[in-house]
Amino acid sequence: MANPKNIFFGRQPVLEALQNDVLIDRILIYHGISGDNVGEILQLAKDMGVPVVRVPNEKLDRVTRKNHQGMIAYGGIIEYQPLQDVISHLFDQGENPFLILLDGITDVRNMGAIIRSAVCCGAHAIVFSEKNAAPIYEDMVKTSAGALTQMNFCREKSINVALETMKMNGIKIFSSDLNAKKPLRDLDMTEPLCVVLGAEDHGISSTTRKASDEQFIIPMVGEFDSFNVSVANGIICYEVMTKRGMVKAK
Repeated sequence: MANPKNIFFGRQPVLEALQNDVLIDRILIYHGISGDNVGEILQLAKDMGVPVVRVPNEKLDRVTRKNHQGMIAYGGIIEYQPLQDVISHLFDQGENPFLILLDGITDVRNMGAIIRSAVCCGAHAIVFSEKNAAPIYEDMVKTSAGALTQMNFCREKSINVALETMKMNGIKIFSSDLNAKKPLRDLDMTEPLCVVLGAEDHGISSTTRKASDEQFIIPMVGEFDSFNVSVANGIICYEVMTKRGMVKAK
């Protein structure tokens, strides 16, 4: 059940939230919805870059038992930054971009832990698509131990768009893949890079795999298929941090 302080349910409350420029992370609507205010809500959401996800009515009922009228909006707590703006700013400041692209990671707890490790190890931004990503709301602040407020977030229309933007800017794409042969330790991580993490159940998408400059694996001794994705991210981020000499001996 969602936190009731963080959702708007019903057509008029959702419409008023959009009209008053309230931060909205995403809107869930019944896939067969029609009638009053629907067209205006969809247009405002499009103009404001708010993702709209069409779902069965049962999904909405699981979020709230109140009269949602086929529509629920999740209130946002952060403002997303255009990926190109973040990259341009990093280069202008003389920074060596280190980005993390999440390909289909939808678990809120994993997302929170990923954000925390990313901040600890000096990553500059976390990138994901409008679809197939965990919503960012209040509960994630606790999971990330407050790191949420210290990270840039870029929500692009699709993974393809994000990959194309990075490639146009000369950023190397490194993907974690269980079928890869090269171990993480053999990667050159000193140039501008983006590390791609896929969901634990199906890994990175075929599109991401084709776009990758390098695919790597994190070696293990145990017999599990892989590390938990947030643990894997921590290992990868630490490797980037050490190879870039960001950790100084005391």
